[in-house]
Amino acid sequence: MSKEVMIDVVNLEKSFGKHKVLEDISFSVPKGKVIALIGPSGSGKSTLLRCINLLEMPDAGAITINGKTMDFGILSLRYRTTELAAFRAETGMVFQSFNLFPNMTVLENVMAGQRFVKGISKDQAELIARPLLAQVGMEGFAASMPQRLSGGQKQRVAIARALAMNPKVMLFDEATSALDPQRVAEILTIMRELAQAGMTQVVVTHEMSYARDVADIVMFMADGRVVESGPARQVIEDPQEERTKDFLKHFHAGCS
Repeated sequence: MSKEVMIDVVNLEKSFGKHKVLEDISFSVPKGKVIALIGPSGSGKSTLLRCINLLEMPDAGAITINGKTMDFGILSLRYRTTELAAFRAETGMVFQSFNLFPNMTVLENVMAGQRFVKGISKDQAELIARPLLAQVGMEGFAASMPQRLSGGQKQRVAIARALAMNPKVMLFDEATSALDPQRVAEILTIMRELAQAGMTQVVVTHEMSYARDVADIVMFMADGRVVESGPARQVIEDPQEERTKDFLKHFHAGCS
């Protein structure tokens, strides 16, 4: 694998009981590039994201991030908790539901991972957290509690919290789907800025314009399999597979 490849997924499999959610998933993402995962609900996109950062343990296959490889199946039983945590630390994840700690201020939320996972001092954590709050436009809300924030503001804090752990890869799981249109635009702008700054990203999204204009690669999934993958504009504007064409026909109708 080229050292320029940040993420490499090979023959990944995942089942829940008798239901196979992911079947023979393989793809790679070059360093600094963005891959958008699109497809109907239930196609396995979110499960794939959760497997990449080991919130779900794959049944088979392998994942490499930043040169570190995890093999799954029988081999995965050998991994120690510390090894899993170290691999997970390569990724930062932003969810649809913001998952902020309700009893902590905005600043404390962004500092939490550094202090309690990495063991960084409070002063050091604050030095890292405050510039990140400024980066996402939330520097004026450092002392606010999450319940006083709008959905878009909560999501900005969640992004800052993920970035505070200095991940090599950012994973976004439908990060805009719970927001109103104006807030969607704000979050997409931050994600676009991260892409321009060279952050490798895997993005599950229903925002086809974002997938076309910001992603480098688009991967269309259905029934737990990769149906079509390629350069973003090619897949969005000129899909080759019938299932991809059918999925995108409403987007194309809206653009005409």
